[in-house]
Amino acid sequence: MIQAALTFAVTCFALALVFNLWHLARAPGVVDRILALDTMVINAIALLNLYGISQGTPVYFEVSMLIAMVGFVSTVAYCRFILRGNIIE
Repeated sequence: MIQAALTFAVTCFALALVFNLWHLARAPGVVDRILALDTMVINAIALLNLYGISQGTPVYFEVSMLIAMVGFVSTVAYCRFILRGNIIE
């Protein structure tokens, strides 16, 4: 039963990742592209967590935490660059 739920969840998140990629390519503005990239990072984290659950190892949860931190910092840095023109003052 858990395997069917994992398969369904992986399919949903993979489909969401494809839709985000399509939105990234067709987005009208830079802000929409930033949001699409941030959402893609969140979907990738969810896929890593689901893979970690299916394999039964806690390593993937630690990797997803690292990716979450890098994704957050990169989103903030990109937004600061869009607003101010530089990242470091």
